[in-house]
Amino acid sequence: MKTLLTLNDAETRDRNITGGKTAALAALYQEGIRVPETFCVPARVYGDFLSRTRLKEAISFEIHKKPIGRMRWEEIWDVSLRIRNLFLTTPMPRDMEQSLTHDLERLCGRRPMAVRSSSPGEDGEKNSFAGAHESFLNVASAADILKHIKLVWASLYSDAALMYRKEMGLEIGKSAMAVIVQELIPSDRAGIFFSLNPSDSSRSVIESVYGLNQGLVDGDIDPDRWVIRRASGKILSHARPARTRRAAPGPEGVRIETLPESLQEKPPLDEQEVRRIWETGMKIEKIFDRPQDVEWAMKKDRLTILQARPITSSGFKDTDDKRVWYLSLHRSHENLKDLREKIENRLIPKMIRIARRLEKIRPEQMPAARLAKEIRNRQKIYDHWVKIYWDEFIPFAHSVRLFGQIYNDAVRPDDPYEFMTLLERTGLKSMERNRMLEEMADLIRNDPALKTRLEAGEAPEGGHAFSSLLSGFVSEFGDLACQTGGAGECHHGNDAVIRILLEFSKTSPAGPGKDDRAAALKENYINAFPLEKRAFAKDILDLGRAGHRLRDDDNIHLGLIETRLFEAVREGRARLENPDPHDPGLEVLKSLPALSEKDRSDKAPSDQDPAKPKPASRASSPKSRLQVRQIAGNPAGPGLARGPARVIAAPGDLLEFKRGEVLVCEGVDPNMTFVIPLAAAVVEERGGMLIHGAIIARERGLPCVTGALDAASLIQTGDRVTVDGYLGIVTRDHRRTGK
Repeated sequence: MKTLLTLNDAETRDRNITGGKTAALAALYQEGIRVPETFCVPARVYGDFLSRTRLKEAISFEIHKKPIGRMRWEEIWDVSLRIRNLFLTTPMPRDMEQSLTHDLERLCGRRPMAVRSSSPGEDGEKNSFAGAHESFLNVASAADILKHIKLVWASLYSDAALMYRKEMGLEIGKSAMAVIVQELIPSDRAGIFFSLNPSDSSRSVIESVYGLNQGLVDGDIDPDRWVIRRASGKILSHARPARTRRAAPGPEGVRIETLPESLQEKPPLDEQEVRRIWETGMKIEKIFDRPQDVEWAMKKDRLTILQARPITSSGFKDTDDKRVWYLSLHRSHENLKDLREKIENRLIPKMIRIARRLEKIRPEQMPAARLAKEIRNRQKIYDHWVKIYWDEFIPFAHSVRLFGQIYNDAVRPDDPYEFMTLLERTGLKSMERNRMLEEMADLIRNDPALKTRLEAGEAPEGGHAFSSLLSGFVSEFGDLACQTGGAGECHHGNDAVIRILLEFSKTSPAGPGKDDRAAALKENYINAFPLEKRAFAKDILDLGRAGHRLRDDDNIHLGLIETRLFEAVREGRARLENPDPHDPGLEVLKSLPALSEKDRSDKAPSDQDPAKPKPASRASSPKSRLQVRQIAGNPAGPGLARGPARVIAAPGDLLEFKRGEVLVCEGVDPNMTFVIPLAAAVVEERGGMLIHGAIIARERGLPCVTGALDAASLIQTGDRVTVDGYLGIVTRDHRRTGK
C-alpha cells in the first residue's frame, strides 16, 4: 500500500481517496496551472492507523458520551481536546512510520513544507468545512511532518468540525482524512480570490496581504481588498487597510513581524497583478464549472495557486449562527494578545467605572419620568455589555485552549488536562469574594453576641466592624444567590449574605487546595521548547492564565451592572404597585418593556448564547431515577468525596446549602460560586474545564465532575453521592440522609 502519492498518481484525482483539496490540485496540475509540489497521504492510511491502534473505539466513546446537540461550546472544546491528545500520545505502527519517513525524506528532504487537511468530505459542492480543519506551515523534517500529519488527522474532530458535521447531518463516525504535504511557497504577497462575490453575483473579490497568507487566514492582518467586475475584470474599488505587519516563516512555524516602512504605503498588488489573478481565477472557475474560492501566493512575479474550492451555499453563512460564532472563538496568538490588552486595560476598567457610577445614582429619589429614563439607560448599558461579553470576553477564553494545545503538543502528557494545574492561583475575583466572606465569618465565629443578634435577624450594634465589611462586600460583589443573567430579576439583600455567613461560621475555614506539582510541571513545559522558543512558551502560559482568570472575573463585573439595572427596575415596579396619583410620569413607567413580566425572563445573557442547546426533556419519574446508580461525566477536578447532595434548581436553593454537601446543578453561575468553600464536591450537567464551577473547584482542590447528563434530575437533595473527580463518575447511594 502506497502511503504517499504524488500529483502524477491517478489516485490523487479520486476525492474519496485523497480528499477534495488534493483532487482539485491534481486537476489544476493536469490543466497546466502552477501549483506547489504536492504529495498526499491518502485517507486509507488514516483508517489503517485508527484500526491498528484501536483509536477508533476510543474516539467513538468520546463523541458518543453525550449528544453533541446537548453540549455547550466548553464541552465541545473538551471533546476535541481529549481526542487531539489521543492522536498525540498514540504512536504510529512501526511499519507505517518507517514507510512514511522513507518517502518523506526521499521526496521532501529538509525543505520547509505545508501540511494541510484534505478530507473526502471537505471542499465539495455542498460542504466546504472552511476553517474547520487545521493546516501547518513551515514544517521541515520528516519527524515533524509525521507529528503534524497526526494533528491534521485529529482536526477531523476539532470543535468547529464536530459542530459542522452535526449541523449538516453528516455522520461523525464515518469521517475520514487525507493529508497534503506541500512545498511551502515563501511568498512576498499572498491572498484569496473569490470568483463570485457571495453578496453580489456580478462581482469578484481579491484580498491580499504582504508575506504569507497565514496572517490573512488567521485574522491577524487586514488585507487590501479589490472589488472587480466579474464579466470584464475591471477594478471597481480598492479598500486599503493600515499596513503595519506581515506573516513570515520563522525558525519553525510562522511569525508576525513589522512590515518595512517602504511597503506600508504601497498596495501589495498593482493593477496588472490584480488583472492576472482575476484571469487565473476565472480560468479555474471554468475548469471546475462553478465559482471558486482560490488561495494564491506570489513570489516576485511568479503566481502559484495553493488551493481551490467551490464557493458553497451551505458553508458558514450568516444564517448559521452557531457555526459562525464557533469559528469566531478561534483566535491566533497575536489576536489574543491584542484582545487581552483591550479587555484588561480598557473594557474591565470601564465596566468597573460604570458600575460604580450607577451605584451612586439613587433611583428611589427620582420622579417617575426621570426614573423611566434611567431604566431605559441602564437597560441600554447592560445590553451593550452583554454584547461585548459574547464578542470579546468569551473569545478570549480561547487563550486557555490555545495554551492547552501548545502544552500538550510539547509535553504529550497522558492526562490531556495536566496543563490546567499551571492555570490555577491566578487571583480570581470570586476567590477574593470568598476571602471576604471568610473574614466576616471569622468575626461572627469570635463574637458570640454578634452571632446571636444575626441569628435573631437583628442588625449589629452601631459602629460594629461587621457592618462596614458587609456594606463594602455588597457594594463590591452585589447580591448573593442571584445568577448573572441566568434567572431574570433577583434580590435577596443583606439577609442572604448573613445566612451564608452563619453557615460559614459554624466551622473553621478550609484553605484552598494545593497542587505541589505546579513548579515541576512548569519547568518540564518550558524545557520542552528549544532555547529560542522559550520566551514564546512563557508568553503563551501567561496568556492562558489571564484567560483562565478573566473567564470567571468578567461575569462578576457584568453581574454588578446587571444589579444596578435590577435596582432601578425594582424601584419602577414598586412605584406601579403603590402609585402616587400626583406623579405625572407614571404613564411613562407603565409603557416600559423592562417592567413587564415577560421581559424579566427575556433579558438573560444565557438566552443570547448562540451555542446554548435547546432544553431537553428531563428524566424525572421515581422509576427512572431509581434505575440510575452511576452517572458518567468528565473529570474536571481530581479527588474523591462523599456527602449528601444539594440540588440547586433555583437561585434561592443556594441559601439552604450546608457545609459538607455535594453541589449538584445544571450549571454553576459565577455568582453561585460563593458556596464552593462549603461544598465537599461539585457536579454539573454542563461540561467543560472552562465552566465556572470547575474553575473554582480546582482552585479549592475539590473533586468535580462536569457533563453529568441529567444529574440534577436523577439525583435528589439528600441523596448520598460519591464523586470521583479522577474518572468523572458520580455514584448515587440508595441510602438517603433523611433531610
